[in-house]
Amino acid sequence: MSEPGTAPTPERTPAWRYAIGMFGTSIPINMIKGSMIFFYVDILGLDVRAYGVVMVIYAVIDALDNPLLGHLSDRTRSRFGRRRPWLVVGAPLLAACMIAFFSAPTSLEGFGLVLWFAVFAILCEAFDSMLNANYGALLPELYPRERDRAVANSLRQGFQLVALVISLAVTPLLTTQVFGTEESTEGFQITAIIYGAIAVVVIVFMALSARENPRYSTRERLLPSLWSIIRNPVFWKVGLTGACYGVAMALVLAGIQLYVRYSLGLPVANALYLQGIVILISALGLVVWTRVVARRGALWTWRLSFAILAISFAALFFATDLITAVAAGALVGAGWSGMLATNDLIVARVLDADAAHNGEHREGLFLSAFGFFGRLNGIVTGLALTSLGVFFGYNSGDDPGTDPGFAFRVYLCVYPFVLTTIGAVAARFISIPLEPAPEPEVKETR
Repeated sequence: MSEPGTAPTPERTPAWRYAIGMFGTSIPINMIKGSMIFFYVDILGLDVRAYGVVMVIYAVIDALDNPLLGHLSDRTRSRFGRRRPWLVVGAPLLAACMIAFFSAPTSLEGFGLVLWFAVFAILCEAFDSMLNANYGALLPELYPRERDRAVANSLRQGFQLVALVISLAVTPLLTTQVFGTEESTEGFQITAIIYGAIAVVVIVFMALSARENPRYSTRERLLPSLWSIIRNPVFWKVGLTGACYGVAMALVLAGIQLYVRYSLGLPVANALYLQGIVILISALGLVVWTRVVARRGALWTWRLSFAILAISFAALFFATDLITAVAAGALVGAGWSGMLATNDLIVARVLDADAAHNGEHREGLFLSAFGFFGRLNGIVTGLALTSLGVFFGYNSGDDPGTDPGFAFRVYLCVYPFVLTTIGAVAARFISIPLEPAPEPEVKETR
């Protein structure tokens, strides 16, 4: 029996069982983010100005619902735990909305097309936020030591990269050649159905495998909790700096297919090779970066990765063909890999300090508050795409302007370079809390 008044520490969840969940959560949302511009703007003819407006609206809505979802998760009490019910419910809802998102009737145009895009884009992002708020909150809870946390995080980032190979690099091949063409939408619907089914199976498996700690449930009220987070200066420093990285990669993921088509003058299916080398280098680099974290710490490694990522976008700007683009993409992969290995560890340290200071484990709310900065992705990518119409005349696939190649070189290289340079400089001035002492385990005795 356990000691009176205490609950036994649950058995440690194997790192791979937790990490595989990232595979399931990454496939749907990255297909959406990686193909939404190509699908709606270039194929269906949605005007970039309408796209930009929708992105701003959905980002604002998502910024508001994220803290609420995280707070509800923190306060959930059930025999299945705090996070698992949300994961099991959210997975099929996201899959269904993704399929609907890529099933827009080709007859839609004007306001009807904008409305379809807006409704399902917002729903997809909402259910993705539900999943990631709960999935991300499990990392610091299941693995309190930074060394164990770094291993679990690297494994899950590895699974994410495998998902990216499928949802980004393979998707253009499936949608435009295997199941459809570059001018049709059928391939997107079939691919979405396949990806949705895979995601549901993987997420549910992971959720049922996670062993949550019942001691971590909280009953804090929403507004006081939010107010204490907002007053935390480290929250703003880490959040805004991390947003520079997040927005930069969102621009890359959203525009790479059109960069290949217009800037490199190649069929969209060639995005497979560029995305593939970026992801391959990122996956291989996780092993190296995890060892660097163990020797030099997460903060030092985070700063170095930021600088490498910024330099890589400058190299990508000067690429003129697939070979030079792939060479620059390898450098992008190296910097991105370092950010994948460290960014969540930096955030987790902030969560650790908050739990130690307030005596409450409110990882769901805190991560959702950090998600506010992630919502900037939608606003900035929308504004960035809209700027191509203002400065370069690219308004849609039907009205690409006189030089869409340079327009998407700016979108994919210049904007991310500026953002990551700002982030690399800001990271030099950030300090994070020290790793907390591990909690004593309460073991069952007979």
